[in-house]
Amino acid sequence: MFNYLMRSRQGQFLLIGILFTILGYILSGINMQLSRFPFYIAIFFLGFYAAKEAVVETIQAKSPNVDLLMILAALGAVVINYESEGAVLLLIFAGAEALEDYASNKSTNAISELMAQVPDTAHVLKANGEIIKVLTDELQVGDIVVVSKGEQIPIDGMIDRAAMVNESALTGEAVPVEKESGAEVFAGTINEGNVFYLRVNKLSSETVFSNIIRMVEEAQNRPSKVSKFIDRIEAKYVIGVLIAVPIFIFILYYFNHLGFQEAFYRGMVLLTVASPCALVASATPATLSAISNGAKNGVLFKGGAAMEALSRMDVLYSDKTGTLTLGEFQVTDYEVPEDVLKEVVYMEQQSSHPIAQAIVTGFKELNLDTVDQTQPVEEKTASGLVKGAIKVGKPSAFAGYRDNHHYQAKAAEGKTTVLVSKGDDIVGYFSLADQVRQESVSAVSGFQQQNIDVILLTGDNEQVAKKVADEVGITHYIPSCLPEDKINYVTASQKNNKLVGMIGDGINDAPALASADIGIAMGSGSSVAMESADVVIVKSDLLKLLYSFNLSRRLNSKIMMNVVFSLSVIVILVILNIFGLLSLPTAVLFHEGSTILVILNGLLLLRQRKEAVERQSRVAVDHTVN
Repeated sequence: MFNYLMRSRQGQFLLIGILFTILGYILSGINMQLSRFPFYIAIFFLGFYAAKEAVVETIQAKSPNVDLLMILAALGAVVINYESEGAVLLLIFAGAEALEDYASNKSTNAISELMAQVPDTAHVLKANGEIIKVLTDELQVGDIVVVSKGEQIPIDGMIDRAAMVNESALTGEAVPVEKESGAEVFAGTINEGNVFYLRVNKLSSETVFSNIIRMVEEAQNRPSKVSKFIDRIEAKYVIGVLIAVPIFIFILYYFNHLGFQEAFYRGMVLLTVASPCALVASATPATLSAISNGAKNGVLFKGGAAMEALSRMDVLYSDKTGTLTLGEFQVTDYEVPEDVLKEVVYMEQQSSHPIAQAIVTGFKELNLDTVDQTQPVEEKTASGLVKGAIKVGKPSAFAGYRDNHHYQAKAAEGKTTVLVSKGDDIVGYFSLADQVRQESVSAVSGFQQQNIDVILLTGDNEQVAKKVADEVGITHYIPSCLPEDKINYVTASQKNNKLVGMIGDGINDAPALASADIGIAMGSGSSVAMESADVVIVKSDLLKLLYSFNLSRRLNSKIMMNVVFSLSVIVILVILNIFGLLSLPTAVLFHEGSTILVILNGLLLLRQRKEAVERQSRVAVDHTVN
């Protein structure tokens, strides 16, 4: 904290003010008249920035603020020869302001920490074999970058060989991730395996890290509704206090028959204790702390309003592919004659469809040397792939074909089915399934235990939708949804006074994400989905969403606790002052002390860790099993 104060002019002024306040109290025991001068100097240094902010903000906003109340109270104390109380008032106020700035700085450290994790330079392999060092900002798409073992990856790109990459900077997970040749790696992560070459596929300003930094910066400038409300009432509240204080002094002087100095002194006490310092600090430090906590744990909120909305969510609509599932098809079972199988695998190699790629991957060890590769492969709309007498496609493309082995019945098993025909006969099939994410079951159960209705929206058929819903533990599912259908379901729930969340990863989810009260995008999804969302889950882990939900609820609880506490302190101190039971130093101590406690309470949100959510998820799994 001391080093933080020494780095800023405002902090240096605070330290100087503290020294002169101490000197004033030392001299007061020797010479009261002489002690006034150190207090005057202390008041100047301690009140300089508060006075500057009071004047500037009052002129710019055309309304008074909390700083103005504190400056007036300190000046009032000086007028009636209570310089020591004025100095102590500004000392604690300036200390609370410094602590709030420190809290904000600690919260926004997420940005500087992220920036520090991305190297400034990279080693580029030139065409002539020379390796040169260049700034990452100068890297172009297509450049080849050499990344040695233990080095941080300077930019996003595709790797030329298998690698072990520590992605904890992005996801918070310390276990290295195995990457295959051709996989994408990200700036700021660490190569924990052998050296590899990386082909740049994004400029430094477009990397995942750059997007995270941009989103966190934007989030910190988007206050919650509570923060906005407090900011709106601050000016009116201050005006009310400025009107109430002279009236209070007048009443004490004329009706209670107090001397002017005593009445004025009590008025300065009222000016101090009625100031909404703690109330103003109730929301912002806590919100910034929660946003930073989320960023460190792989959850990006686009502002305090997004966190507030998430905490009040009633219904969560979820996409299937890439959200509840991995979005990666795998062949689960098949039955195809061996000679036809080789032809089919060759045919699928000519297609870029995910199902085709899954079949190719499933049979990558198959030797295709005997396949006639001179005969063309045609890709026909609504029919599939055709090569001579062999056709591969979805079941609906084989109406009227002879099916002696009843392969078409496989389509009713809840898996994606591909049929194979030779001539007019169906001779084989492939059953494929998208693998359910292991963490989806725990996350869904966790939400359901907190009375959040989780509903599956998918474009897949009834059988596939039901199978995935059963595996994950979702009771309500809606199959065969088009993008516009998803919007309709979201708006229908909103009309029933439900606060609706929508989570997805694809371009087709973007309209529903934008329509929902809280849109949540998986980090592995499309850029359109992430731009449309209010929350981005960096690692595409649904447990992260459960984590962010609990974090947002803790934030709301902290803010409410802070507001109630700060208002209670104000009311109690005002009542004590009305009955003449409060001195200015005591008022300052309790009033500014409450501000410090409120700020520290908000900072506690920096400490919540993902382990708490993991414990909850284990409980959720046990509950589901039992």
